[in-house]
Amino acid sequence: MAISLYDISVANYLQVLGSTAGVLAKGADYASANNVNLAEIVETRLRPDMQPFRFQVVSVFHHSLGAIKGIKAGVFSPPPAMPDLDYAGLQGLVADATVELQAMPREEIDALEGKAMKFKMGDFEIPFIAENFVLSFSLPNFYFHATTIYDILRIAGVPLGKMDFLGTMRVSKP
Repeated sequence: MAISLYDISVANYLQVLGSTAGVLAKGADYASANNVNLAEIVETRLRPDMQPFRFQVVSVFHHSLGAIKGIKAGVFSPPPAMPDLDYAGLQGLVADATVELQAMPREEIDALEGKAMKFKMGDFEIPFIAENFVLSFSLPNFYFHATTIYDILRIAGVPLGKMDFLGTMRVSKP
């Protein structure tokens, strides 16, 4: 069985967006129960030279829904400036990406296989075809930022485990 563009992109995005929504919900619950300021979590960085939690969530949004939109448009660029969202606003971004990706028909995404596109940042460009963009650029970035969200919440004390990160896996049905 061949793996389609939908399988390598949207299906993976939805799995991790679902787990990220769950991780964020556990973070909010933990903060409420333990008097942790969510505004502080939104600004938390793993290291001073890294982007804050807020950027990590925006990047998960951008490297999922934004990646598919970029493939369709033929160009993908870094995320545009977004308003400084609070924790609930960041949860809304993950929910919005999930809803929009769930509405995308498999056939529409699979029809983009082989489509030429590019990553563009100012004058710098990297040419791709859709599949290579997803596999070598979008997914690695997507997983990096999702992992960083998880890590920041773990450092804040949120009781998370690997299954929280994995989310709902696509297992064989008997």
